[in-house]
Amino acid sequence: MSAARDLDPSELAALLHFYADSGVEWLVEDEPVDRFAQFAAQKAAQAEARMPATARQQQPVQNESGRNEPTTAPRSTEGAPARNRPAPAMRPAAPAPSLSVAVPDGEAVASARFAADSARSLSELKTALEAFNGCNLKNGARSTVFASGDPASGIMVIGPMPNADDDRDGTPFSGRQGQLLDRMLGAIGLSREGVVLTNIIPWRPPGNRMPSQAELDICRPFLERQVALAEPKLLLLLGNFPARFFFGGNGTIHSMRGEWREISFGGMNAAAIATLHPQELLAAPANKALAWQDLLTFKSRLSAH
Repeated sequence: MSAARDLDPSELAALLHFYADSGVEWLVEDEPVDRFAQFAAQKAAQAEARMPATARQQQPVQNESGRNEPTTAPRSTEGAPARNRPAPAMRPAAPAPSLSVAVPDGEAVASARFAADSARSLSELKTALEAFNGCNLKNGARSTVFASGDPASGIMVIGPMPNADDDRDGTPFSGRQGQLLDRMLGAIGLSREGVVLTNIIPWRPPGNRMPSQAELDICRPFLERQVALAEPKLLLLLGNFPARFFFGGNGTIHSMRGEWREISFGGMNAAAIATLHPQELLAAPANKALAWQDLLTFKSRLSAH
């Protein structure tokens, strides 16, 4: 295993990015913690909570003759009249079960639809999304990552979901993947300020996992309303997840990329093309040639408008 002091700055930065993408928030704590002692104390506390009150160790008390007599050995009451028997010891109340966050159901989907449809501008939609608490993904995310850019451009670039950099900065396509996207857009005469950048899911799922179908259903009304309010004419879809979301099916990005498709979404008709996500290009730079072909196809259609 390599120590941090053995890594050069670029290797250390790559390692820290890996930890951040994996959901690690810190490497060491401010004070050392004995986890073994902490775990043993928790087990002892749980065992004591489950133990009946009459079986717990108690301090001895003096009986009428002045002798010490443990309270855990009560006198037998067998055969005594019921009215003279002491009341049975009360067991401690069981702790209330902790409430786990449930995946949103149909009512939450309806609530999301109402909140999204009530927005009359992208600014109002952002406010509604930030106030919405019906999706469990929001509980584990640091930021609500909303669309950025210029709706008047008629161009919308859509990714899957925020990553760790987006979640930290509260901006879509931050970090290394954002820098690569900036270069991709710049190569065809565009910029992030001159298009609309957004994601299908506005909250980063824990550990960058794929969202569940229920979570996707909850987020869909907000994306549909974004598209309806921005009124794009051209959509650039980045990666497998957006391509499947808009085109349907279970194909890979390699089978769906580079081909224009007319879609109807959020009450709008638009032309959409899919290409590889910047993160995929960082992982496999050899695919940049494919993405460049797709960008040239996008530029050609853009010039015709």
